[in-house]
Amino acid sequence: MTTSPVREDTISAPTTQPTTQPTTRPTTQPALLDGLDRFDRQLGVPGLGAAEQRRLRAATVVVAGVGGVGGAAATYCAAAGIGRLVLVHPGDLELPDLNRQTLMTPADLGGSRVLTAARTLRRHFPDVDVVAHDTGLDDDRVPALLDRADVVVDARHNFPERYLLNRLCRERGVPTVVAAMAGVQLQLLTCVPDGPCWRCVFPRPDPAWEPLGFRVLGAVAGTAGCLAAAEAVKLLTGAGSVLSGRLLFGDLWSMTFRPVPVRRSPGCPDCGGGA
Repeated sequence: MTTSPVREDTISAPTTQPTTQPTTRPTTQPALLDGLDRFDRQLGVPGLGAAEQRRLRAATVVVAGVGGVGGAAATYCAAAGIGRLVLVHPGDLELPDLNRQTLMTPADLGGSRVLTAARTLRRHFPDVDVVAHDTGLDDDRVPALLDRADVVVDARHNFPERYLLNRLCRERGVPTVVAAMAGVQLQLLTCVPDGPCWRCVFPRPDPAWEPLGFRVLGAVAGTAGCLAAAEAVKLLTGAGSVLSGRLLFGDLWSMTFRPVPVRRSPGCPDCGGGA
């Protein structure tokens, strides 16, 4: 692992309004920092009550990759009330990214994707602490970020980074939601400490995978990210059942979703296998 120059944006949302905005909140705007008013429509959903909402507010989720999948995951993690998001993604925004990366606009072309995503999230969700790191997962500072994570969303697009993140999370016992997509298809797997990890299921990289030239419908990336956010919420609250031991395949052209049972691999170098 290496320590390379990195652009970071760790400033939380400003506590004062711009001078062009009213100095007091409109009476119809709910308090964002106090109480649970903003989440009134999700409170009462089976498994989600006030205690679970407070658990979300106290949680930290690391999102590795804030493209189409990770951007959607981060958006709906924030919308659900997760209190702290740590975004990790290297590189600048290019025009072809805009078919699926909805946290960015054409005005942001050429700028850092992750810093742009963080600014957009802060505008939409000022009560969420958003930290952004414009760097790759091989940076020496990444393990410390994972040490403080309650859940990790893996939305990276290449096998080396997925394997690295899988190993780091496995070493720390951090649950990981792995989301992937290409074309009109998606895959989703949730890795918990006593279940199969991503490398159990995919022990070798796909030699045909082109990480920088794949085609994808933007709605597929968004769907994968929304599903990943739902898995993160379930992991943090204990609501529902997560996709541990089940790899979800989805096809938006045929509109079919199929979970496939998967098991730990005895020869897995990351988790040591098991029964």
